[in-house]
Amino acid sequence: MISEVTAVKPILWETTVEEVIPRTEGVKSFRFKKPDGFRSLAGQWMYVNIRIEGTLKLHHFTISSSPTEDFIEFTKKITDSQYSRALDKMKPGDWVKINAPFGEFTYSGENIKIGALTGGIGITPLRSICRYCADKKLPTSIVMLYSNKTRDEIVFGNELEEMQKTDPDIVIKNVLTREPGWNGLKGHVDAGMIMEQIPDYKERVFYICGPPSMNEAMKKALEGLNLRDDRIKIEDFTGYQ
Repeated sequence: MISEVTAVKPILWETTVEEVIPRTEGVKSFRFKKPDGFRSLAGQWMYVNIRIEGTLKLHHFTISSSPTEDFIEFTKKITDSQYSRALDKMKPGDWVKINAPFGEFTYSGENIKIGALTGGIGITPLRSICRYCADKKLPTSIVMLYSNKTRDEIVFGNELEEMQKTDPDIVIKNVLTREPGWNGLKGHVDAGMIMEQIPDYKERVFYICGPPSMNEAMKKALEGLNLRDDRIKIEDFTGYQ
């Protein structure tokens, strides 16, 4: 399938907050009105400028919404940084300036099967990709291993479950490391788990997004399974402002 949206040059957009949505403990989604003409690919990211004490401050965030949705959204774990504290105080109607889109960790209908490896808040670009495939009713096979410590930390948990029910081509397997009584997958994702849970891994293009240590470990695991570099896509924000 040919991509419906080709590469788009980043543009500055002014918009306002529509809604702030709690996701899990300490994680919130910030939803904005989509400006007329805004275009992006599933999985891309943006710079978000906000005013803090009269000064513009920016940070980069994955666009966790899908191009099929009529809003722009990013999802963040709230920390004690100045920027994060200011975000946590935002309310509907507040002004923001967005510079977007950026990034090549994308999917837009290519004829591939996807294997996804992620952890924690790294789910955001993959939520965008899964939502895009589900909304467009694409025959894209996605198998994802999503690592968290506990059930309560699974971001977009209910939505991901619902997507699997309505789209049989999307399979999301939660992997928990510290959940007593959990009957699902346990421990850390490694080459053995990938082989067992994604037996057709050699036929897939892998999308990896998580903490830097996880990204590195997953890349080594896939290389150990003799996957070529051109079948491994990693979202790594190291070095971005």
